[in-house]
Amino acid sequence: MSFGFEGKVAIVTGAGHGLGRSHALELARRGAKVVVNDLGGSVDGTGGSSEAATAVVEEIKAMGGAAIANGGSVADPQGAQSMIDDAMNAWGRIDVLINNAGILRDKSFKNVTMEDFRLVLEVHLMGTVLVTKAAWPIMNEQEYGRIVVTTSASGLWGNFGQTNYSAAKLGIVGFMNTLAKEGAKKNIRTNAIAPIAGTRMTEGLMPKPMLDQLKPELVTPGVVYLCTDDAPNGFILQAGGGRFFRAQMMENQGASIKEPTVESVAEQWEKVADMSKARGH
Repeated sequence: MSFGFEGKVAIVTGAGHGLGRSHALELARRGAKVVVNDLGGSVDGTGGSSEAATAVVEEIKAMGGAAIANGGSVADPQGAQSMIDDAMNAWGRIDVLINNAGILRDKSFKNVTMEDFRLVLEVHLMGTVLVTKAAWPIMNEQEYGRIVVTTSASGLWGNFGQTNYSAAKLGIVGFMNTLAKEGAKKNIRTNAIAPIAGTRMTEGLMPKPMLDQLKPELVTPGVVYLCTDDAPNGFILQAGGGRFFRAQMMENQGASIKEPTVESVAEQWEKVADMSKARGH
């Protein structure tokens, strides 16, 4: 079994480094034409340069592939639209969208400013929304699309010092859940990746030996599978260090209380909390 992307066009945001670069290179190796988007800023979102995206484009061209660089910001409606315009002007279609771009402004909730909170939401959540919104009509008209959004273990389970990032990343899961339903009849499948990888965004959070074992290239095969014709729909894939596993929202049997009071809820709390027969959606 092998998966090729000949004749298909992909957009990868935040593709100048790390995970995005790895995704873009693998899609290109398998025949996709790739829009390599990267604002070229630092991890906290400041600054900007076209060098990172251009370097990845040159790597793709050196292997005989087709790619163009885009320096638009995912958080800016015009920047988001520019990626779609570049793809359509160059190749006339969009088959794959990988929403990967992101920044960090980590601080405990006590210390985080609302400016930093909003900025992380704008880039991660609204950036994903804006680029997807711009690509959505094209995928609907084609009756084909594969969208991957990037969530995180911090969003799924929480992480100290990342209230802004966690809120954005779980918001992306809710966005994905509904897109998967709305796109199904048009053969648009939307899935989420929760990567564990050594990148610019994690190099200060993990020791180097661990980072060395968590190369972005070990996540990319799962992401690229989510871009294939055989992709699932509405799936949260966790991946890191060569391990691939699913995360899922669950609900249990619960307790039925005829006339609820605080006291009766407390009395039934063991049944309310019991997840032994939980099921997913």
